[in-house]
Amino acid sequence: MTRVKAAICLMLGWVGLLWLLEGVDYAGGNALDTFGIQPRDFGELADVVPAAFLHFGFGHLAANSLPLLLLGFIAVLRSGVRRFLAVVLLIIVASGLGVWLTAAPNSNTAGASGVVFGLFGYLLVRGFIERKALDIGIGLAVGVAYGSIVWGALPSDSGISWQGHLFGLIGGVLAAFAFRQRPRAVTAGATVRPVP
Repeated sequence: MTRVKAAICLMLGWVGLLWLLEGVDYAGGNALDTFGIQPRDFGELADVVPAAFLHFGFGHLAANSLPLLLLGFIAVLRSGVRRFLAVVLLIIVASGLGVWLTAAPNSNTAGASGVVFGLFGYLLVRGFIERKALDIGIGLAVGVAYGSIVWGALPSDSGISWQGHLFGLIGGVLAAFAFRQRPRAVTAGATVRPVP
């Protein structure tokens, strides 16, 4: 399977799963909402990962679906499936733990927006970290297209989890460093010239 097909299948499957879960949640009277993150309750740490796959209604899910599809597709295409999955896991954990530590008392947080912010941060900086011109260009294009979302990572009283957004963004930048491609070692017999 080519990387393009893998990226399409993975992201369509992921977003399809989110819609399926929201359908199950709706049919069950929002019973899955209990898997959101409630801050500073040690029992809630188990919900850090599931919370990234759940939403509070179809409107909430619809708002996350297109950016998740697009940013995820680009990230899989440029990073490969295995590295992408590692990046996303780090983003989910960073976003979820950030929510658990800093969200308002008696709140319940769920949704893929932390992942969206994380993928935005990852794509924005990875080209500069890896010093690849194509990825720098992609990062700049992503910044132009989605740069306004950064306002969602600032504190607000709008009922939106700026904490999940902020820590997702931080997780994406950390993932760009943690999972950067190392330059290949020079093979035996190769000639290296010193830079004058």
